Amino acid sequence: MQLHAVIIEFSYGSTDLDPLYEFEDRLEDAISEAGVGEYDGHELAIDGSGGRLYLYGPDADRLYAAIEYILNETPFMLGAEVCKRYGPAADDTPQETLTVDG
Repeated sequence: MQLHAVIIEFSYGSTDLDPLYEFEDRLEDAISEAGVGEYDGHELAIDGSGGRLYLYGPDADRLYAAIEYILNETPFMLGAEVCKRYGPAADDTPQETLTVDG
């Protein structure tokens, strides 16, 4: 099985992590309900300026489809760059990048 990824780079702009944790809970629930993979966690700049989220599963398109509505309705996700990677991390792995625009 090839492991695909959805990696989301976003601007956050706060050191209050409660909204991020609530958002992560919603992501985990949506991914689990759809049975499309797993949420692996986040990286966040120490000043809260921005970060990345990491999601993995067998199909990047299905994984993204399960969370797209949550991204579109979350204010700090607007403008985020989403990379759908169709296989393992390598220079020649196909990927698609899109922007969350609500």
